[in-house]
Amino acid sequence: MNRAAAVTVNAALAALAAVTLFPLLWMLSVSLMPANAALHLPPPLLPERLTLEHYRTLFAQLDLARYLANSSLLAIAVTALSLVFNTLAGYAFAKLRFAGRDRLFRLLLAAMAIPGQVAMLPLFLLLKQLGLINGYGGVIVPGMAGIFGIFLVRQYALSIPDSLLEAARIDGAGELRIFLSLALPLLSPILVTLAIFTFLGAWNDFMWPLIVLADSERHTLPVALANLMGEHALDTELMMAGAVLTLLPVLALFLALQRYYVEGLVLGSVKE
Repeated sequence: MNRAAAVTVNAALAALAAVTLFPLLWMLSVSLMPANAALHLPPPLLPERLTLEHYRTLFAQLDLARYLANSSLLAIAVTALSLVFNTLAGYAFAKLRFAGRDRLFRLLLAAMAIPGQVAMLPLFLLLKQLGLINGYGGVIVPGMAGIFGIFLVRQYALSIPDSLLEAARIDGAGELRIFLSLALPLLSPILVTLAIFTFLGAWNDFMWPLIVLADSERHTLPVALANLMGEHALDTELMMAGAVLTLLPVLALFLALQRYYVEGLVLGSVKE
C-alpha cells in the first residue's frame, strides 16, 4: 500500500472513530453540566461550568450505590460460573469422546437459532417452581452456561494438539489433571474473551432482571436507570450521569483486556 492510500485509510478510520466516540463524549459532557443546561438550543457541546451535583444526587438521594452493587454482584457471579461450566463443556465436546457427542453438539448449535424471548416464559415458570423468582438465583442460574460460550471454547480447544494430551495420558496423568495442567493454560485467551462477553451481557441485561426481580431493592443498574427515566424524564443531565456510571465499568474492563479479547477471537474463529 502506497503512502497516499495509507493516509486515506487512516483518515477514514479516524473519522469513523470520531463519529463513534462523539455520542459517548457528549454524554460525559452533559453529565457535568448544571441542571437544564442541555435543554438549550442549540445544545452546548461543552459545559460552561463543571459540576458533580448529578452524581451526588444519584448516590445520595436515589441510592444508586445499592443498584451498582447489585449489578456488580450478579455480573461477577454469572461470569465466574459461566467460565467454569462453559469451559468444562467446551473442552469435553472438543477433546473427549463419548456416545452422541457430535449429534448433541449439532443439536446445541440448532438451538442457537431460537430467539431468547421464546424461552423466557417456560424459563420463568421453571424458576418459579424452584423458588428462585425475586431472588438473585433467578438471574444467576440461567446464565451459568450458554450455547455460545460452549461453542466458543470448543472451537478454540480444537487447536490444542491431540498428541500433547495423549503424551500426558501415556505418562499416567488423569483427565482432570490434563485439563487443569495442560488444557486450561492454553485456553486462557479464549477464556478472557468469554469473560468479557459474559460480563458485558450480564451487566447490560435489562429484560430478564426486570422480569425476575420484583423487589426494587434487588434491581440492577439498567433497571434502576429505566425507572429513573420515568421519574426524571426532563432531567437530561441526571440521566446522562447515570448512563456514564453504567458505561465506565465495562469500558474499563474491555480496555484492560482488549489484547486478550482480540487474540482469543482471531485464534479461535476458524478452528474445526
